[in-house]
Amino acid sequence: MSGALKEVRNRIKSVQSTQQITKAMKMVSAAKLRRAQDAITQMRPYAQKLQEMVSNIVTTSDGNVSMDLATERPVEKVLVIVVTSDRGLCGGYNSNLIKLTKLTIAEKYSAQLAAGNVQVLPIGKKGYEHFTKNGFKVVDKYWDIFTGLSFDRVQAAAKYAMEAFSAKEVDAVEVVYSEFQNAATQRFIAEPFLPVRKVAEIKGQKKADFIFEPGQDVLIKELMPKILNTQLYKAVLDANASEHGARMTAMDKASENANELLKSLKISYNRARQAAITTELTEIVSGAAALQG
Repeated sequence: MSGALKEVRNRIKSVQSTQQITKAMKMVSAAKLRRAQDAITQMRPYAQKLQEMVSNIVTTSDGNVSMDLATERPVEKVLVIVVTSDRGLCGGYNSNLIKLTKLTIAEKYSAQLAAGNVQVLPIGKKGYEHFTKNGFKVVDKYWDIFTGLSFDRVQAAAKYAMEAFSAKEVDAVEVVYSEFQNAATQRFIAEPFLPVRKVAEIKGQKKADFIFEPGQDVLIKELMPKILNTQLYKAVLDANASEHGARMTAMDKASENANELLKSLKISYNRARQAAITTELTEIVSGAAALQG
């Protein structure tokens, strides 16, 4: 019986150690989440207004202005930007993003995939590892952005996509990411990045008329790349906040599960100890009875 007691005692120690780790990870994620949440909360209104602006510009264009990044053409080659995390232990966060990426490719670009004309640009180590191992054509230049997240590093990835689209190396660019809503909730999204969509294609957006100064062509040439850089940066900030929220929630659930397991193990330990005491008492009584007999 002592062997059984020792085994249960070791399991209790192991679960307690694991619980200490999950609680610490939850606290770290909570601290990181606050900073990430502040960043996306401040960025989102600005990015949404820029998105409205560029969509309206594309819609109201008089046709005399060159807008390479808004030119629609038959889709033969596709680039999919997928934003995952560098680390795991965040529940189903990464698996849901990878699943959505594959679903988007299967539903919208199955012919292009069959022809070998789908590239994946992963931002985040988990996405990079998965798509590399599973035989996708991977752009491997920007997967480590989260090691030093900054606007400049995200801008480099956006510039790559824009240059590939302008050079007709790809005909469409999609972005798959997680939109942060709160610590426990993320919304997984796949949306077009290029060509730039018109107002009629964006639900709930109203058409507006702008007065251009100096001129529409000059502004479009300057503004459109900057706005697209901002759109991708917003998606990455959303994903960053979502990752910390998902990890905080996952570690909280793990700590709760550890509590339940500890309760169960302590009950098992007490039962085993009582059984051992009962056995020892029985042996003592039996020995005393034998001596008296």
